[in-house]
Amino acid sequence: MSDNFSNEHKKYIAKIKSENRIVSITQVGVLIVLLGLWEIAGQLGWIDTFLTSYPSKIWMLFINYVVDGQLFYHIAISLSETIIGFVLGTFMGVIIAILLWWSKFWSRVLDPYMVVLNALPKTALAPIFIILFGAGYKGIIATAISVSLVVTILNMFISYQSVDDDKIKLLNTFGATKFQILSKVVIPYSIPDLISTLKVNIGLSWVGVIVGEFLVSKAGLGYLIVYGTQVFKMDLVMMNVGVLAFLSAIMYKIVASIEAKLTKWKK
Repeated sequence: MSDNFSNEHKKYIAKIKSENRIVSITQVGVLIVLLGLWEIAGQLGWIDTFLTSYPSKIWMLFINYVVDGQLFYHIAISLSETIIGFVLGTFMGVIIAILLWWSKFWSRVLDPYMVVLNALPKTALAPIFIILFGAGYKGIIATAISVSLVVTILNMFISYQSVDDDKIKLLNTFGATKFQILSKVVIPYSIPDLISTLKVNIGLSWVGVIVGEFLVSKAGLGYLIVYGTQVFKMDLVMMNVGVLAFLSAIMYKIVASIEAKLTKWKK
């Protein structure tokens, strides 16, 4: 019986791997087909390449920027701003959410303000943060933090509140302190929600950084996009959009790998 079960289990694992491989190949295939159609349409004049450019031209521009080192310089600036904003925004949001969970009084007081801030377009606050913190890296990082901070607070606070009351009552019965309840039950329970929040904050942090660079930066991927728009170099704009997508995907994969490791560790 055990041998039969083992063989069936192996077949199931092989089937899952095969399906995952097919999905990955299909994803790459779709991308290649879309890029190919875009290239053909551009070369044959089916589309206005002044507005859309086409892949081979974007690729040549990408190579030029890589060779002369300009691209790495701008990537380093935007990526460092994003990582700092991402880490600080998430960390501060988690700490504030814990404090709100700790004090029911302040959670009730601040609840309507959190709702309003969450509904407010965060990018509208970018000029204010740039004026307060300066037209430089500090202002851009502050903008990135502001975009992800409120989302983190709300998501994590809701997660902390959704912990099973019976577990908390059981710990209270045994004389557990509030800190013990937080560390032993609330935080471990909310780890999946924290991972989901991290995934969301990746995109939000990039939005904050790019908006900040649109307004004041003299370097970075956002600056290149604005510059390309101003001089009508759409291949430069498209190239930077592609680089942004690639960097965002890498950050997302890193968080997803952390999630996978945590899942294996729990098992």
